[in-house]
Amino acid sequence: MYEGHTVGVVVPAYNEEGFVGEVIDTVPGYVDRIYAIDDRSTDGTWAEIRRHADRRNRDGGSVGDTRGDGAANALRDETSEGTREDGSSEGTREDGSSDYGGDERPADEDAVADGGDSPTVVALRNEENRGVGGTIVRGYRHAREDGIDVTAVMAGDGQMDPDHLESVLDPIVEGEAAYAKGNRLYGADRSAMSRWRLFGNLLLSYLTKVASGYWRLMDPQNGYTAISLSALERLDLERLYPRYGFSNDLLVALNGHGFRVADVSMPAVYGDERSHISYRSFVPALSWLLLRRFLRRLAVRYLLRDFHPLVFVYALGIAGLAVALGALVRAVGSRSRPTANLLAFLWLSALTTLAAMSLDRVENEELVVSVG
Repeated sequence: MYEGHTVGVVVPAYNEEGFVGEVIDTVPGYVDRIYAIDDRSTDGTWAEIRRHADRRNRDGGSVGDTRGDGAANALRDETSEGTREDGSSEGTREDGSSDYGGDERPADEDAVADGGDSPTVVALRNEENRGVGGTIVRGYRHAREDGIDVTAVMAGDGQMDPDHLESVLDPIVEGEAAYAKGNRLYGADRSAMSRWRLFGNLLLSYLTKVASGYWRLMDPQNGYTAISLSALERLDLERLYPRYGFSNDLLVALNGHGFRVADVSMPAVYGDERSHISYRSFVPALSWLLLRRFLRRLAVRYLLRDFHPLVFVYALGIAGLAVALGALVRAVGSRSRPTANLLAFLWLSALTTLAAMSLDRVENEELVVSVG
């Protein structure tokens, strides 16, 4: 436990052989439960997860010393100590799925096993590749069912320093926010990031500001996060985007419920890990996702849950820009000079859109807490 709160850590991993084991080993001892999930990797990630999970469960005593506890013994079945040479284990089918089938869990697995100096590690393997978002959601669902007070995410590639875990937990346990995320873009922390990665991150930061309404938030791609149980209970996890872009989509969903978010400064850590992002497809797909989520946020926040006139200011500005830009493209295509009226209309539409953004920023000003 941490400051009187139970803590879980979701470790999503896809082809992270050589990294994920160290992540499991270095999760701090105050964490109650680790959900290490292999997203149907094609390398030795699953065997590595099982090996390190079995060792930490055995050595930590959280499971082996609580044989009279139903919840602990149920978890011992799911992270069985009998590991075969191929990396699978007793209680696990040949295809790597659990004997429980999918996400089904024993009826008595409804409490956090207490006692021991090390987290209980729950080793899971997706039946098919779900994407990073879908894998995190699976961990969130388990944590929600277990009643974990705060659930963090630490990627299986070792980029997230376990010493910074307390930084993302503190805003949650202190009641300042329902969700906390790392930010590598404060001051000197940018130095460890390549120019290309920095440019992409800044671009996605500004697009996510508009889409989510969290205007004072930066570095939305940072996966070092923590979320409260109350937020997990209110979010529709199954509707969240399952691939890269999950973190951006989650922010939009949180804003729809009016949750406060903490932006926590921390350094960037890059080593020999491999990126699985294809930017050629990722950027257009995420941009389209953010546009759809932006429109949905406006409808949910300012029409369904409450009424605010800024939604109509946005509509006037965006519609005006679409009409003016379309007319401008046609004028350029026909090699005619844009009229003064067209340019004035374009300028007025841009000002209207900026006014709507300003109103949106004021409305959400108190929903971001900066830490560090």
